Amino acid sequence: MSASPAAFGCVVLTQGGRPDDLRLALDSLLAQEGVDVDVVVVGNAWKPSGLPEAVRGVGLDVDRGIPAGRNAGVPHVRGDLLFFLDDDASLDSPDTLARLASLFAAEPDIGLVQLRVEPREGGAGPRDWVPRLRTSSRLKPGEVTLVWEGAVAMPRRVFEEVGGWPELYRFIHEGVELAWRVMDRGYRVWYAADLVARHPMPVAAPARHGYSRYYGARNRVWVARRHLPLPLAVAYVASFAVRTLPLLLRSPGDIRPALRGYRDGMRQPCGQGRKLSFRTLLRMTRAGRPPIV
Repeated sequence: MSASPAAFGCVVLTQGGRPDDLRLALDSLLAQEGVDVDVVVVGNAWKPSGLPEAVRGVGLDVDRGIPAGRNAGVPHVRGDLLFFLDDDASLDSPDTLARLASLFAAEPDIGLVQLRVEPREGGAGPRDWVPRLRTSSRLKPGEVTLVWEGAVAMPRRVFEEVGGWPELYRFIHEGVELAWRVMDRGYRVWYAADLVARHPMPVAAPARHGYSRYYGARNRVWVARRHLPLPLAVAYVASFAVRTLPLLLRSPGDIRPALRGYRDGMRQPCGQGRKLSFRTLLRMTRAGRPPIV
């Protein structure tokens, strides 16, 4: 008697503003072979409409932020494995989820996986798509310590064990905390460079820069406060500030929201975190990214 195919609960988050991209994302999920897929579209401040027959929609009355939106979809899908896909991303091959299922079955200590992201337009994508310090390693699979959040998978049991996506961040750095939580519970975080998701190249949007700078700075401080001992926390925030300073100097309008983000990160409550164990800190360093960068 043959075994049942792996079952994936797939959550796609959208605000309804990219219908063509959303359809491409959904089509790529529904085309997956060798697995059962159960797909839900979560509309952040939008009631999903015009979906394929096999896809359900969950509408949120207000924009609850990206991590909370992803969490909201999980109770509405079946499957022991979860896959989170942004509405402007799509899977490159119909065997992607089947190969992910095989990876989880063969390596049960893997708790979180990010796919390799490639621009639909060709060429090389931005460095933040590669969860390593060196973008030259984007074709090499292996253990990492954070994820780009737009195309990731994890077992449902691990999702529940770590408490899901960290909702307090709202935007930016939720993939850092999720990966750290997963690692601190003894699992590995894996970069599946042999499995590809396609994504449009980011388009410069000056109106959003201040928003991004604010959350980038505030959430960096919150990650440090919640999970690192004080000396490492200071180094972690300082390294981020030094790396982003040249960008801020090229765009002086971004300096004020970044400073406000650092201020709010230090002043505002950020909930009760769990300090990473020494073993986890050592594993992060061995994986090539000590928790100061």
